[in-house]
Amino acid sequence: MSQVDGSYDCVTKSPMGDQKSVFTVKSDGDMFTGQNAGAMGSLDVENGKVDGNKLSWTMNMKVPMPMTLECEATIDGDALTGTIKAGPFGSMAMTGTRQA
Repeated sequence: MSQVDGSYDCVTKSPMGDQKSVFTVKSDGDMFTGQNAGAMGSLDVENGKVDGNKLSWTMNMKVPMPMTLECEATIDGDALTGTIKAGPFGSMAMTGTRQA
């Protein structure tokens, strides 16, 4: 198991207010799979890459509008900090804490 693996309770600062979600990470070498599940449904991780304690991935959002989200995050101990780039809406901050 890698230092980045786990489930994280996350909050994303979106234009529609704080969006809570659970982000799961399951690494396999320099790749990872998982999903970000919240009130508006769950999005699967695509193109997940692991570089030490840094993650990068994309997610294809369908609602409220179709859009590819470009994401990156750094895991520091049990803390996750990252950004989600949502096309014309710019970058949204994402923070999380690994579940025990």
